[in-house]
Amino acid sequence: MKKVLLIMLMFAPLSMFAQKFAHVNTENVLKALPEVTKVQQELEQLGKKYEDELKASQAELERLVNEYDKNKSTMNATKQKETEESLQEKYQRISEQAQQNQQAFQKAQSDKLQPIYQRVKNAIEMVGKNGGYVYVMEAGSVLYINDSLSKDITSEVKAQLLSK
Repeated sequence: MKKVLLIMLMFAPLSMFAQKFAHVNTENVLKALPEVTKVQQELEQLGKKYEDELKASQAELERLVNEYDKNKSTMNATKQKETEESLQEKYQRISEQAQQNQQAFQKAQSDKLQPIYQRVKNAIEMVGKNGGYVYVMEAGSVLYINDSLSKDITSEVKAQLLSK
């Protein structure tokens, strides 16, 4: 009798520590949100605007270089040097413009997507707390998920986000 009781006591703590695990595919969650599509369209428009500005500047520089190459033989040394310096400055401004555009695009991307990511994170946390899960893992970053031991809560997170 003591042996049975001892064995039961040994295995009792294991059942007390049974933990619930879940996983979520945030990419699928984000695709389901209409505001993500809207933000992506806005970012595409902004990216195109920056690209068009840069192309226009590069076309202007190319035109000036071609003009310089055409008229170089008729210029005196001083005028050649001034024109070359001017072209170099224009090239430098275009390079700076490209960097500024890239930084502005990344900031806009972050500013527009961060609130959405925060909403998704909050929904995952709420579903995780309500479901009593110890861990909620990103399905795309886990090498293996045993579906019998970990529940896919992607649809619950979508429902949580879309119900608001």
